[in-house]
Amino acid sequence: MENQLKILLAEDDPNLGMLLQEYLSSKGYTVELARDGNEGLDLFLNTGGFDLCLLDVMMPKKDGFSLAKEIRLKDEHVPIIFLTAKSMKEDTIQGFKSGADDYMTKPFSMEELLMRIAAILRRVNKQEPEDAPIEFTIGPYSFNTIDLKLTLNGGESKKLTTKESELLKLFCQNQNKPVSRSYALKLIWGDDSYFNARSMDVYITKLRKHLKADENIKILNLHGEGFKLITG
Repeated sequence: MENQLKILLAEDDPNLGMLLQEYLSSKGYTVELARDGNEGLDLFLNTGGFDLCLLDVMMPKKDGFSLAKEIRLKDEHVPIIFLTAKSMKEDTIQGFKSGADDYMTKPFSMEELLMRIAAILRRVNKQEPEDAPIEFTIGPYSFNTIDLKLTLNGGESKKLTTKESELLKLFCQNQNKPVSRSYALKLIWGDDSYFNARSMDVYITKLRKHLKADENIKILNLHGEGFKLITG
């Protein structure tokens, strides 16, 4: 396939490495798999440019943080996502100091990883896919993502704020499917801190009010998971 995006995957767990490589390959990415940090660096230096790096933190010979620092010496801009079995704050801070764009704590959902990769690549490329829809239908409402307008039955229109629009767009892209709270926060606010989470709750309350004309439309709270836009 032409113009496939290329991912460097450095993961010393052979089962997880193969699973990730096969899954991401099935989604249209070209994936080069390294079994340790040294092999990861060799691949990065000698296999041509990569569009994104997925680096396990705990690897033999060279850990993910050290590998990221060496990659950054060669390429300041390639996105890096750390995969870690630890959730300690210190590891997270060290990861971002090493040049990470994001991190995921094992075990993680393959679908969420795919969404994180797509979001980072869109942000880096500063563009949506060419076939990305700009207008969504939500029951009797239409929502235009360019002019940020929510229109009821072709009549009354409301101009949404940027944050309201970004949230509603994310929900529309996943109608009747769960959306991870952490993913939404990192995508729209940049991190999933407590204060940003409280801010997002305020915007979700506003969206519910904007959509109240149709009682079949609901933004559900999914305990311990996130949210789901139900459109009837």
